[in-house]
Amino acid sequence: MNNSLKALENRSIYILREAFASRSKMFVLWSMGKDSSVLVWLIKKAFFGEIPFPVVHVDTTFKISKMIEYRNSTALKEAYDLRFVTNEKAIFNRETYPDGNLTRVDCCKNLKTKPLTEFQSGIGYQYKLNHNSKSFDKIPAEKFDTIIVGLRADEEGSRSKERYFSIRDGQNKWAHHDQPMELWDYYNNELPEGSHLRVHPLLDWSELDIWQYIDQENIPLIDLYFSDGVEGKRYRSLGCSFCSAQIESNAKSTKEVIVELSSPKFKNTSERSGRGQDKEGKGTLEGLRKDGYM
Repeated sequence: MNNSLKALENRSIYILREAFASRSKMFVLWSMGKDSSVLVWLIKKAFFGEIPFPVVHVDTTFKISKMIEYRNSTALKEAYDLRFVTNEKAIFNRETYPDGNLTRVDCCKNLKTKPLTEFQSGIGYQYKLNHNSKSFDKIPAEKFDTIIVGLRADEEGSRSKERYFSIRDGQNKWAHHDQPMELWDYYNNELPEGSHLRVHPLLDWSELDIWQYIDQENIPLIDLYFSDGVEGKRYRSLGCSFCSAQIESNAKSTKEVIVELSSPKFKNTSERSGRGQDKEGKGTLEGLRKDGYM
């Protein structure tokens, strides 16, 4: 492993251990994407092969079917304490972009922000993987004070305003204009009453760093990120099926993706260029994130 990647790995592991030492109830968000897959890998490195807290998926019910299959099979194989949460009321009432007259941004609020914040706050129910029956049990929600998130600063403009340790208030709001500096490895993990902490161990990683690390560590990854060699397309960023477009690509391996990302064509194209909700207007994703989105 080169020195740059080793330094990033060490910093991420340090942040994970700092968070675990200072907070009592945490979980990690897992989208089955490349970033959260690296994050889960780093957690296992930080805690000697274990993940000592739940692995949580916010299930919109509109994910690509392969993602759900991958989620369940991987969680069973790796013995994750897998939970998922869904806004069942919004799905039933068709308060979504595909089924109703909502914008993609409002759909994100209903299917991602609301269930995530309710899960963290201990409202309603969640689904927990039963490893014996290989099915999910519906259980009462429990309150958490910390969420580990695999976002990166280079991925999108509002994420570049984040800190490693970022406080959300009692209404899950993010005051990005009022955040303390993180100097000399000092992280603000003191929580006001009713608030919760979001921890971002991958904040300084780039897209290329992620792929180089996946390649060097041989991290398992869902095959949607690779071209099947027939249509010449793959996903660069994964989300709901109606908000995630494939890109033209013949990359069939991590090494080929790395070569591709180093080319001028990809250096000048946004990683999230295929994500529909990012196209609904300037600042829409920042607005979502101020209200509790990932």
